Amino acid sequence: MDYSKIKAFAFDIDGVMTDGGLFGDLNGEFFRTYDAKDGFAVRMATMNGYVVGVITGGSSLSIRARFKACGIPVEDIYLHSRDKMEDFEDFCRRHDLLPENVMYFGDDVPDMAVIQACGIGVCPADAMPDVKAVADYVSPFPGGKGCIRECFETVMKAQGRWTFDTGVYKKAF
Repeated sequence: MDYSKIKAFAFDIDGVMTDGGLFGDLNGEFFRTYDAKDGFAVRMATMNGYVVGVITGGSSLSIRARFKACGIPVEDIYLHSRDKMEDFEDFCRRHDLLPENVMYFGDDVPDMAVIQACGIGVCPADAMPDVKAVADYVSPFPGGKGCIRECFETVMKAQGRWTFDTGVYKKAF
């Protein structure tokens, strides 16, 4: 795979950054668990100059808080997305990116158009079969268990940009 054109990452939440499980309270708020190693990969990407976005059908403000803490600007966190392709195009337009410059991660039917339109479409090992059929890469890791980390790290190492600077980290986070 040619990682040289990748300048940005974008991903779905439920089933990609999480295992897809949701815990709901009586007020209708949903709670998710995230893998810290996936989150660290997002921080490494934002620290090293990549544009990173979230495009999710989820609408919980906790999603915004989680990924703002990883260095993603609020305007790049698309909540309650009902047309992921439209939001992906907006993300690309606002950052002057060609779709081929973005690696996108998704696991279900609403992600398929973006997976096919982006530079490298990725899905976790437990993605739906139709998604696996159109993805450029099926990670050996399931959603919420390292899919993001594996691919972010692979791209960044291929580009010589998987570098950790404690000073930058302390200032950013």
